[in-house]
Amino acid sequence: MRFPEALAELEGRKESRMVPDLARILKLATLLDDPQLSYPTIHITGTNGKTTTARAVTELACAHGITAGLYTSPHLESVTERFSVCGVDMTLEEFAAEYEHLLPFLLLVDSQSEEQVTYFEALTALAYLWFADRPVGLGVYEVGMGGTWDATNLVAGDVGVICPIALDHPELGSTIAEVATEKAGIIKEGKVAIVREQLASASAVIEERATAVGAELKHEFEDFEVDRRLLAVGGQSLGVRGLYTSYDDLFVPLFGEHAARNVAAAIAALEALLGQALSIGAVREGLAGLTSPGRLEVLRRQPLVILDGAHNPAGAEALAVAMREFFTWDRLHLVLAVSANKDLDGMIRPLAPLADVAYAARNGSDRSGEAEVIAERFGAEDTPVELFDSVTEALAGATAAAEPGDCVLVTGSLYTVADARRALV
Repeated sequence: MRFPEALAELEGRKESRMVPDLARILKLATLLDDPQLSYPTIHITGTNGKTTTARAVTELACAHGITAGLYTSPHLESVTERFSVCGVDMTLEEFAAEYEHLLPFLLLVDSQSEEQVTYFEALTALAYLWFADRPVGLGVYEVGMGGTWDATNLVAGDVGVICPIALDHPELGSTIAEVATEKAGIIKEGKVAIVREQLASASAVIEERATAVGAELKHEFEDFEVDRRLLAVGGQSLGVRGLYTSYDDLFVPLFGEHAARNVAAAIAALEALLGQALSIGAVREGLAGLTSPGRLEVLRRQPLVILDGAHNPAGAEALAVAMREFFTWDRLHLVLAVSANKDLDGMIRPLAPLADVAYAARNGSDRSGEAEVIAERFGAEDTPVELFDSVTEALAGATAAAEPGDCVLVTGSLYTVADARRALV
């Protein structure tokens, strides 16, 4: 099987209706002899910060000599980006070979189920299998959505990480407590969970889950934290108090307080897995090479072009704070395209004060919101706005209008970021 054939078969599963059950992925895992249980796992959920935290855990583990496999979602350009081992993405040939191995099992489960195996379930099963085949010494899994009913939730979850919880996907609930109930489902019996700062209603749900399954919680500020943070060229310098010791003079080539706190959670997660302090040299080495594409990513200068996948009000607020802290500009050109089911007003509220002019667009996703609606909301904030049919056109308009000292910020969704990267990279 070649990659285009494998991809076409996978893409044919995108129309599957998403239902809250693990029946199909359980059947798949059983048929495959539970490959996801053949290596330790760190499982990461939350509303914002999952990918950066997962990437940081992986870099730290690899710097300590642990062969770590990373599974994240969504991808920006190629589906193979979702799978990597110590910073090296799965190749097209590896994807095709592994998918050919998996396909008979997918078809068998399809034949035994009312719903066919979904796109995300197939990819998750592929990660289970590929990491076992490599083999890896650690699997780092980012939840796709939620936790309890997410296809990744078959892992042992030796350490769970719960990043900040906010309202985002309506499917997960209309209150913070409802969303937290879904996400707390990754906490496994007798295991450890690293918990970032949460709203009170989320904390109560997480505590209840931990008590019910006899899990141990390690809380930000109580058990670990960023205790020093300074701006540095190309990123920031950190001091982190971990579970077992403190780590000083850590350079992280990422921007924003939220990124620093993700790194602290990653350090605590690996400490919890190993049951001991980490090597300061390995921590410095791992973090110095950390990247998180599409998260305050600087792609060009003069004018400065920054891409960020913020897709909910909490993410937009963190983005606005980080922009003011780390960057300067004469005028800011804001390109925005969001999914139709997002809280658009909640996103525009913190971003509009940054913008001298906004460029409203649709992104390439079928779930994209309409540019006209975005333009209307910016108009209500008295922000000058221009309308475009695509992110590519909006980005071209923004960069053409920008002077060398200006900034072009592209945000609203990882789909928006992906469109911009295809136009620029």
